[in-house]
Amino acid sequence: MSGDRRHAQRVDINQEFETIDDFVAEYATNISTTGCFIRSKHPLPVGTRVNLKFTVIASDIDVIEGVGEVVRVVRPPAGDVGMGVRFTKLTPETRARIEALAPPASDG
Repeated sequence: MSGDRRHAQRVDINQEFETIDDFVAEYATNISTTGCFIRSKHPLPVGTRVNLKFTVIASDIDVIEGVGEVVRVVRPPAGDVGMGVRFTKLTPETRARIEALAPPASDG
C-alpha cells in the first residue's frame, strides 16, 4: 500500500447500517484487540476504511466502537461470507471489554 491513508474517507459500520447500501452484518467472530471477522452478505472491498460501531451477537461484548480497515474478504467455498477487519483504534471501553475476554497468558 502506498500513501498516507490515515485521513482517507471511512465507511460507517454502525448499528443501523444506514450508510451502507444493502449491508447486512450478521455477527462478528474471532474478536481480539487487533481485529475480528464480520459475517456479512455484502462484504466491503479490501482496503475500505471503516468507522466501527456495531453490536456483537452471542458474546460478552455488546458493542464494538472504533476505527479499522477491511483486510480480507471471504466468499464460499473458502468459508463463511464476510470480511476481516483490522482495528486501528478502539475506544478505551471496547479495548477493555475485549482484553477482559482474552484467556490468561500461560507461563510455559
